[in-house]
Amino acid sequence: MSELFDAVDALLASRATLPPPAERKRLRAAHGLTIDEVATALKVRRATVSGWESGKTEPRPPERDAYARLLDKLAELYPADTTAPVQDAAVPATVTAAPAPAEAQTLSAGPAPEAAAMTASEKTQTSPASVALAPAAATRPARTTRPTSSTSRRPGAKKAAPAGTPAGGDPRFGNGPLAVVDVEDGKVMAYCVGGLVLDVPAKSLPSLVDWTLKEAKLGQPKLSGPGRPADPLLVLTEATLKRYGLPVFLTEEERLAGRIPEGHKVIKQLTRADWKLTKRGFGPWARIYRPAKGSDRQCVQLCIPSWNALDTRHWGHAAQLPSAELARVLGVYASRVMTPRGSTAVTGLELMTALHPPTYAVRDEETGVLRQADDKTPGSLGKDPVDCAPCEAPDGHPLLKDLPRFHVRGPAEKLFEEAYDWARPMTDAECTLRHLVGLDVNMAFAAGANGLNVGLGEPTYVKAPAFDPKLPGSWLVDLSHVDLSKVKVGKEWVELDGSLLPSPFTPKGDRPTGPAWYATPTVAYAQELGYEVRPLEAWVRHENGRYLDGWYNRLRDAYLATMADLGVDADLSPSDFLAAMDGYKSRDPELAIVVSAVKATVKGGLGKLRERPRGEGWRPGEPWRALARPTWRPDIRAAVIARTRINLHRKIVKHAAFTGQYPVAILSDCVVYAANGESPLDFLPYREGKPLPGGFKLGINPGLVKHEGTQTVLWGEEVRERFNAPELNLARYIKDGTVTDVDNGE
Repeated sequence: MSELFDAVDALLASRATLPPPAERKRLRAAHGLTIDEVATALKVRRATVSGWESGKTEPRPPERDAYARLLDKLAELYPADTTAPVQDAAVPATVTAAPAPAEAQTLSAGPAPEAAAMTASEKTQTSPASVALAPAAATRPARTTRPTSSTSRRPGAKKAAPAGTPAGGDPRFGNGPLAVVDVEDGKVMAYCVGGLVLDVPAKSLPSLVDWTLKEAKLGQPKLSGPGRPADPLLVLTEATLKRYGLPVFLTEEERLAGRIPEGHKVIKQLTRADWKLTKRGFGPWARIYRPAKGSDRQCVQLCIPSWNALDTRHWGHAAQLPSAELARVLGVYASRVMTPRGSTAVTGLELMTALHPPTYAVRDEETGVLRQADDKTPGSLGKDPVDCAPCEAPDGHPLLKDLPRFHVRGPAEKLFEEAYDWARPMTDAECTLRHLVGLDVNMAFAAGANGLNVGLGEPTYVKAPAFDPKLPGSWLVDLSHVDLSKVKVGKEWVELDGSLLPSPFTPKGDRPTGPAWYATPTVAYAQELGYEVRPLEAWVRHENGRYLDGWYNRLRDAYLATMADLGVDADLSPSDFLAAMDGYKSRDPELAIVVSAVKATVKGGLGKLRERPRGEGWRPGEPWRALARPTWRPDIRAAVIARTRINLHRKIVKHAAFTGQYPVAILSDCVVYAANGESPLDFLPYREGKPLPGGFKLGINPGLVKHEGTQTVLWGEEVRERFNAPELNLARYIKDGTVTDVDNGE
């Protein structure tokens, strides 16, 4: 009899009622479940659950009964909003953080800041408290389903060019900027943004490249008028590397060389198929191309995570994500920043060029064929590199080859604009306080680039020039007479305790002792403090402009939009902002990776402007590879860092003038104060919710500050005493209190 009952139960289970696919996704996401977790519980493949949620397939007994039971329980916990308009089953029920191609193309065009802020606000539509209660429902996107075709290569697979391409979208890139190529059940699949999965028929790497260019419809529209569209990016998983005959991991020798040997069988396959590799060879970020014929560009870029293409310092655990999730992370980054071109540093530099292409196309009057113009695009750095000024050249530069061996250049010979690394002993009064509170400036170096006038052409030498704060350049000037005990704040002179303030003119905070080279923002700040400046020499750039404005705007919008998706909005009150920042990464760890990558793109891109030799058999006095780039511009990097340091010092001075409080340590964009409370609100001078004008303001926008961390004063004194370092920079350890790399405060 029990067997008959079991048969009846199975019969009923085979007809168990299931909600529409969109509702299945909503319920899973509402409970914070991943597809992998559901697949493990039901003992099915991940792709099977994905198929159920997309509507491509339906569950069959015995899994159908268990799946229906799961959804019924979730529906009790998270009832549907009956007031919401009914959606088609193929449309995601929740907001998608990884935009579909149409949205990606809109973002690629570079939206106005107001539009980006509005979009971020509309996408979140939730308070920090509600995000904390249901993080997955607020931030984890449902996968997008698109119409299929009978011409698909296998049942359930999407065709390469989905029907219904949105109006105004570029049909060439209908499937988004990139795909993660994986192998499932012996079949090669390409996971695209928005949940789209393509069937890949390619049997070899050369045929995969051909398929990508002819059928995959991957790529991204250009970011500026004279620019060019981004090449499609393929991310190869370990299983894909095995399928196409590539090593899963690089040997130590290959890792140091940054590539596999030129004689590798896969490289020979590419060569036989008339494909070429760039000079950096087949490495973690390989580019495979054929020479362009007119406007017909044939190039595909590969990203290989298991070869350390996604540095864990910037991309966290992205390389370990399942294919669909990795496609989501890289897709959000691509749509909001650009398709990755290499490391975050490389991408940061490439973004500058993409927004200001060095040249533009013109039609030859005789042949009618498009060619590159002879002159450069207005506002760009051009296509030819320019020499820096001798004072701007780093040690070992060819301009310095005639200097005596082992000569050490001093401040009067070398421009040295770097971020702060300063600390001082605490006063007796500060030691009576209970806490050390760290403030961190959001996107500090991006904010330093915003609106900055930088040189676009070659430097011109001037003897005894009159200082012009609007003219980019490097100035040899004596600023040792600037006394921080009496400075101008606005239009009024104020008296401060100069011994408790770092000098704004040196990274270590030491007062200058004579003439030294400074970038324009530093010299202009000396004037702002009320002191006269008389440069002895200068290297100035008469051709200049706000080259980094578009770069800043795009990275700012990417940062704000992603933080809004994580529940941290730009319009929050100070207390709500601090609450929203608490644990924001845990609400959606994948989007937190995007935030980290965006911030790394800022710092890395600026660092690339002064890239040093990277092996290559280089010797001092010889040129290195980076010098051949128009974007090798140490003067621009110096100006951004100088302005960032000055921006922070200006806030410190205004805060000291108003409150009498002085920092005890500064490291780059982090400043530490002694206070009686644990929160920034315990010492920041807010009045009726309004901050001190020109001082520190809590908020998510670049240039505003967030809470970096709090430790006790006893902790700080104990650490300094333990390591016998009275000026140990506590800002380095304020975040979690862990002290690991002490070198006697040096």
